[in-house]
Amino acid sequence: MDAFDSALAWQRLDSRMLLVHPVRDLIRFLPAVIGLLLFGRSSDSGGWWGLIGIGIPIALGLSRYLTTSYRITSSRIEVRHGLLSKQVVSAPLDRVRTVDLTASPIHRALGLVTLRIGTGQSGGKSEERLALDGIAAPAAASLRARLLHLTPSAVTGADADGDTEAAAAVDDRRVVLTLDLRWVRFAPLTSAGIVIAGAALGVVAQSIHTLELTPSVDLSGLAHLGLALLIVLGLAVVLVGICVLAVIGYLLTNFGFQLSHTRSDRAWHLRRGLFTTRETSLDDARISGVSIGEPLGLRLAGGARLSAIVTGLDKKQQGSSVLVPPAPRGEVDRVAVEVLGTARPVTTGLVGHGPRARRRRWTRAMVPAAIVATAALVTSYAVSWALVVIAAVVLAVGAVLAHDRWQGLGHALVDRHLVARSGSLDRRREVLHTPSVIGWNLRATWFQRRGGLTDLVATTAGGRQHVRVLDLDEAAATALAATATPGLLGPFLE
Repeated sequence: MDAFDSALAWQRLDSRMLLVHPVRDLIRFLPAVIGLLLFGRSSDSGGWWGLIGIGIPIALGLSRYLTTSYRITSSRIEVRHGLLSKQVVSAPLDRVRTVDLTASPIHRALGLVTLRIGTGQSGGKSEERLALDGIAAPAAASLRARLLHLTPSAVTGADADGDTEAAAAVDDRRVVLTLDLRWVRFAPLTSAGIVIAGAALGVVAQSIHTLELTPSVDLSGLAHLGLALLIVLGLAVVLVGICVLAVIGYLLTNFGFQLSHTRSDRAWHLRRGLFTTRETSLDDARISGVSIGEPLGLRLAGGARLSAIVTGLDKKQQGSSVLVPPAPRGEVDRVAVEVLGTARPVTTGLVGHGPRARRRRWTRAMVPAAIVATAALVTSYAVSWALVVIAAVVLAVGAVLAHDRWQGLGHALVDRHLVARSGSLDRRREVLHTPSVIGWNLRATWFQRRGGLTDLVATTAGGRQHVRVLDLDEAAATALAATATPGLLGPFLE
């Protein structure tokens, strides 16, 4: 029976999930189960308490399987779940933006995947519930192809019957980018890598405190090195630990990364992950542009990262839009050109924003730096003259930051693409296809109005995607919007 038949009955998840849900819930309730087992050993009815502790998580896992079902009609997808409170989440098929297939190690061992559907709806909880946890991998691949109107070759690459069809499928699928293990050098230079490393170090420190573990290393022999050298050595050890953990996190997330494109259905396909694999498909028609991220660390090392601006994709689903992980800038630009179909929005020089925008960049950077420096100078009389050096460093950092933010500010309108770049610590060059713009916003704070400046915001359909051009003269902002989409802004100008 066709999966899109309007008369299709509700279907359950794969029966192999009966082996996954109980085990997962048992692990989730493991502390409570251990507590019941220990309590049972100290009472006369210990066996019963042990059975209760193990039976409740298993019963919850079984009920989750028995109460979850789904169906896909010719126009909608519906997911039904809940035991005491029955809920049905429904979405039109034409609202489907992305389809992610993820498989944890236990899913992979059983040949199952979790299928998550992104529709760009604003309801975060409903969006999260539009997931099918436990579908056979071949069935999930076929389902993804139909939801995104893909061809079988786009999903499998070589699943067609016969040598001729298999060869055609391989020719239709073009690999654009694969992960180079040398790119792990960029992992410690991203905020995500630092967050992963910091979280891991925090877990280790908390475990040592909770379990009251006492390090057996004798540090008395290091006392002669002096306090300053010990601090430097401690910072070096922490830095090395952060780098190692960041590299591990990078590999766990991006190992086996492959970006490919299929001509027949005009879609991009991503696959990545070491233990938990993830596959994502993005339709060309839903990609409105690209965003090139250049955090300071990556920029200094000659790296960047690339994500797609997908119509209707909100911030909670931005992981589905990653096209290139932290990689050399040349690779990022090459993939961006292939996605856009033109090189000029990626390589063209940008238009500056004038002296008033430059003055605002310097003011916003130097005023906080001056406040901190003044406080350090005032305190230096009572504490230490070393604070004078700190004040000078703060002012120097503020000046460098202001200059870098000014150098990074700019925009362009080329080949029907709006290009906007801004930022220093987290610089971004965003390229938006102007036919995707459905509205313009002119936003100005009190300080911007005093300086005759405004932010021009181009919005797209659905989700929270937008491109912001910072600190433009009001006349220049209006002219830019009118040139980018003449028919959209013309009536308001008249």
